[in-house]
Amino acid sequence: MNTPVIGVLALQGDVREHLIALAAADAVARPVRRPEELAEVDALVLPGGESTTISKLAVLFGLMEPLRARVRAGLPVYGTCAGLILLADKILDPRSGQETIGGIDMIVRRNAFGRQNESFEAAVDVKGVEGAPVEGVFIRAPWVESVGAAAEVLAEHDGHIVAVRQGNVLATSFHPELTGDHRVHALFVDMVRANRTAESL
Repeated sequence: MNTPVIGVLALQGDVREHLIALAAADAVARPVRRPEELAEVDALVLPGGESTTISKLAVLFGLMEPLRARVRAGLPVYGTCAGLILLADKILDPRSGQETIGGIDMIVRRNAFGRQNESFEAAVDVKGVEGAPVEGVFIRAPWVESVGAAAEVLAEHDGHIVAVRQGNVLATSFHPELTGDHRVHALFVDMVRANRTAESL
């Protein structure tokens, strides 16, 4: 059985919820905190949290350069909220010392949908996810200002891009892991399976 091993970057954020969602989507899920753990997974999820803190911790734990190298080499990655920011090639309003991993040719705006007390839920039609719209939880969420030719827009909300895919890299402004609807994670697991099959040929 083609059961992928998918890590969740466990430096900060809603790690447990992603582990549960990935397991529900028939993947083996495990936390990743060190470069040697990163080397053992077929794919990685970058959870929500605080993007500046996650980037600084990734540098501190010696993970930033290995992450960039593996993404460049084709590692499937899914980022939610702060994870989307980390996967952007450019941030419009970066904080001092903030770095990104990159992987998607897009420009993002941090906290674009407002502050913590302006968090909300909304139904989002996501390309590639069958059935009813996905219930998206937006918490201090970013949006994507623009994408390059290589990136595919999968969803918009209120006129703003909130889900993007480029090759093996997927990102959403919202948190599907907080809703109990695991279809976006299942989409990512399917991407990982397809990548493993292609690599084995």
